Amino acid sequence: MSAFDHLDELVPLRIWPGVVGRSMTSELATLSYLELEPDVHVPEHQHVNEQVGVLIRGSLRFRIGEEERDLEPGATWCIRAHVPHQVWAGPGGAGLVEVFAPARDDWDDRERLAPGHPPLFP
Repeated sequence: MSAFDHLDELVPLRIWPGVVGRSMTSELATLSYLELEPDVHVPEHQHVNEQVGVLIRGSLRFRIGEEERDLEPGATWCIRAHVPHQVWAGPGGAGLVEVFAPARDDWDDRERLAPGHPPLFP
């Protein structure tokens, strides 16, 4: 197993309806690039993983606990374990990078999509 890979060679997974992710996982953390379709809503949820991220393109409205913000590219967030959160993509969708610790083990059952779907960095 190589220590190197390329984002467009990672298997895309349908994480939520309208959300596709490509992830690589080490022993302790998961790094994910996520594409959100325009106006998609990821419903409130929580998990054991801490989650930090940065918005690369598009816009988001993010609620973490009781705090809600409209985010533009370059915005970052930090979600502690077990804190409820939800997100809405803007009209142009969004592309973001997130790190989860400990590593995610709950996406193994997600639908696997064909390589190149959706195209990266449209």
